[in-house]
Amino acid sequence: MVAHRSPKPLVWVRILLPLPKNRGLAIKNKKRFFITNLFIKINGVKMEKVIQIIKKVFTKQIILYGIFGVLTTVVKFVSYFILSRLGLEENLSNILAIILAVLFAYFTNRKMVFDSKAEGFYSNFKEFYKFILGRAFSMVVETLGFFLLFNILHIGEWVSQVAISIIVIILNFFISKFFVF
Repeated sequence: MVAHRSPKPLVWVRILLPLPKNRGLAIKNKKRFFITNLFIKINGVKMEKVIQIIKKVFTKQIILYGIFGVLTTVVKFVSYFILSRLGLEENLSNILAIILAVLFAYFTNRKMVFDSKAEGFYSNFKEFYKFILGRAFSMVVETLGFFLLFNILHIGEWVSQVAISIIVIILNFFISKFFVF
C-alpha cells in the first residue's frame, strides 16, 4: 500500500509593487508602493507574526551595530592580512589586529550605535575602561578560539577567523549594550 500525503498548504505571498504613475490608487503613507492584503501562511504559521518578530529584533541599534561590526571585522581582517604578510607569526598578527579593531569599534559604537551620554573625563574614562575590559574578555575568547580552531583542530586560518569572529560580534553586542553603554 502507498501512503498518501496530504497536499502542501497554500503559500500566500505579500507583494510589494511600484504604483503606476497614472493610476488613481490610494497611496499609504505617501509612498509609491502598495501592499496586497494577502496573508502569508506557511505550515499553519501566519507570516505576519514572523514579520512582527523580525521588526522587533532588527532595531536601528542592531542594524547599526551590524554595520559597524562588519566594518570592525574588515579592519581586523585587513590588519591581520597586512601583519601576517609582513612576516609576523599568525597568532601575534591576530592579537594586534584585534587591538586595532577594538579601538575602531569603541569610537564608532560610542556615539553612532549606543548614543553614549557620558560627559566629563571621569565618565568617559570609566566607559572606555569598561569597554576595554569587555573587549579584553572577548579578545581572550577570540584568541583561544582561533588557537583552538587553527592550531589544535587544523582548520584553515580564514575559516577559523570567520567562525570565531561571528561568535565574538554577538558576544560584544551584549557586553556593550548591558555592561558598557
